[in-house]
Amino acid sequence: MDERNVREAQQEGGAAGKPEASRPSARRPEGGSSFGRQDRPRPRVLEDGWPPLLTAGEVAVALRTSRKAVYAMVERAQLPGVTRIGRRLLVRRDDLLAWLDERRAASPGGTRR
Repeated sequence: MDERNVREAQQEGGAAGKPEASRPSARRPEGGSSFGRQDRPRPRVLEDGWPPLLTAGEVAVALRTSRKAVYAMVERAQLPGVTRIGRRLLVRRDDLLAWLDERRAASPGGTRR
């Protein structure tokens, strides 16, 4: 195709010369992939609106890690308050927050040399 044909095809709404995945009609709907989720604010675990039992995804947000890492920690018995209901993994929010407080390192603020 020469340059004129490409421009005409673009004006008519065609996608000449574009790969299938880059055309708007071939894209996934909003929220269909993880790439568009960076714009949304991440929920905060310490807010009062969070439920007493957290899902693996919510625990991953709280720990700033992946769901896969959360499941690995559960398998190694490293997370407290874990409950399984069928295949669903739930973690008690209060136990998780207490565990994080226990593991918190002291601030080195007063030990300057």
